[in-house]
Amino acid sequence: MFSADRISGVARSEGSSAVGERSQSLNQIMLQTACAVANAVKAQALFLCSDSPEHVGIVERLLDKTELVVVTRRSDDVAEEWPQVKTLLYAPKINLTRMGRIKIAVLMGLSAGIVSPKDRIVCVTGLPRLHHLDTILVLDLSKEFELLTTKAGVDMTGLVRPEVFEGVLNLAVELANLGREGKPVGTIFTLGDHEKVLQLSRQLVINPFRGYPEEERNILDPNLRETFREFAAIDGAFVIRDDGVVMAAGRHLNAALEEGELPRGLGSRHVAAAGITAVTEAVAIVISESNGTVRIFKNGSIFMEIEKAPYPG
Repeated sequence: MFSADRISGVARSEGSSAVGERSQSLNQIMLQTACAVANAVKAQALFLCSDSPEHVGIVERLLDKTELVVVTRRSDDVAEEWPQVKTLLYAPKINLTRMGRIKIAVLMGLSAGIVSPKDRIVCVTGLPRLHHLDTILVLDLSKEFELLTTKAGVDMTGLVRPEVFEGVLNLAVELANLGREGKPVGTIFTLGDHEKVLQLSRQLVINPFRGYPEEERNILDPNLRETFREFAAIDGAFVIRDDGVVMAAGRHLNAALEEGELPRGLGSRHVAAAGITAVTEAVAIVISESNGTVRIFKNGSIFMEIEKAPYPG
């Protein structure tokens, strides 16, 4: 005898199966289309924002000369699972908008020298919670003023090690979205040209990293993640060397642009970040405490903005 619960369970199972098949079919169509577009426009790279081995397999078979760049939220051991993928970028394991995922991918690609500001690329992404890909974007980075907010091309290569930029960017985006103990966080990370940044700044509080061996204060050490979260509550900026060693926290940046040179509504952190990057070779990553937006500064200007996702993960 079939019970009502059993019949309901079978219906749910069949419904889930149908949804899964539709998602799989849509994903295949999206990937086929993205590859066709990449081949047609002779894109330098196709950025696939996905955690799925099936997606990687489909794209690999269809691309001609375009380089495949997989942007995943999975852990580092994914490199062993996908040995055929030459270029892997690791995105933060948090909720992001579609454009947020693409922006982070492009920033990491520029920093690692995978693409240049003159390249054309194709990006394919979706929202992980929906379990399917739904967005294809063709970007001419030399003309992309919506994604890259500065009209002047910025060469990100050689400024800091790619893995350091990737690590700090991921940490900043995580802090912006999750905060510290549920409370919003606002801070500045400066990367590179640390000697000049230190010359043009001063301590607001005792430097919490002073006296520790370099191997115990590297931003890439996963065991120190929570430490950096705690110190993000300190007023002032983090000063990070190009190899990831944190030179100081709680630093006041003395160089500052006039507020009129930045978009209205931005506070003192953004003014300080613009100022220090105008007179040094450093990159600055700023978290806005008021709305969680992450802004990247170079050469005194905002290079890119990554907005906080408006919905829960």
